[in-house]
Amino acid sequence: MEISKIGRAIKMKNHLVAVIRSNHKPDHCLQFKEGAQGGCLIGMLSAAAKGEMAAFCEETTPCNGGKVGLGFKAFETGAIEYFLSTGKDGRMKGEHYKKTPELARSYIQRMPQIESSQYLIFKPLEMLDPGELPETVVFLVNADQLSALVTLANYDQETQDSVQIKFGAGCAQAVLYAVKDSQDGRSRCTIGLTDPSARSCIDKNLLSFSIPYKRYLEMEEQVEESFLTKETWMRLAERI
Repeated sequence: MEISKIGRAIKMKNHLVAVIRSNHKPDHCLQFKEGAQGGCLIGMLSAAAKGEMAAFCEETTPCNGGKVGLGFKAFETGAIEYFLSTGKDGRMKGEHYKKTPELARSYIQRMPQIESSQYLIFKPLEMLDPGELPETVVFLVNADQLSALVTLANYDQETQDSVQIKFGAGCAQAVLYAVKDSQDGRSRCTIGLTDPSARSCIDKNLLSFSIPYKRYLEMEEQVEESFLTKETWMRLAERI
């Protein structure tokens, strides 16, 4: 696959990461051991952006949040709403990301469900096999690159809300929301990795920008005619 026009225009130093559903695990890929208790899949996303492949299934995704963020299962209430908020009875530490357990419960009950396969795979976009179609493409970008992607995402749209930021775990922000939009035929893009718990697994200057694959192809075709080849952006890009 040829190098992304968008990636070249915004001077990407990382690989773009294709997110793929499959019933087959590729050879020579990174994977957590079955039953592992530690590890965040955002570290695997970062590895894919550096040229690796990573595969996940429900049995090899270490945390429940990751299983939900990749679409393998939904949260079960009873504990998670306390973990996300105030804790419980001095026995469970709370993250205080939501003010009350009730607000946390409302959030998890409204999380999207996606059609899943046995495996979910991260791989550099240029490593796609012939005919292989990803669900989404994830960029790991700095602030200047993010500004370009947000602008391009709205370039050909009548409305100006083609990009969203939603509360959630880093994996839900980078994967789940964008995959749901892809499967529902929406072209909305998602900014992610604002989750404080995921930030330690990524460079401090990076956020994610996830694009449904069909929309990514549309945006690719508009690079040359857009601001990305004009003076304002070209001058800004010099500092990237």
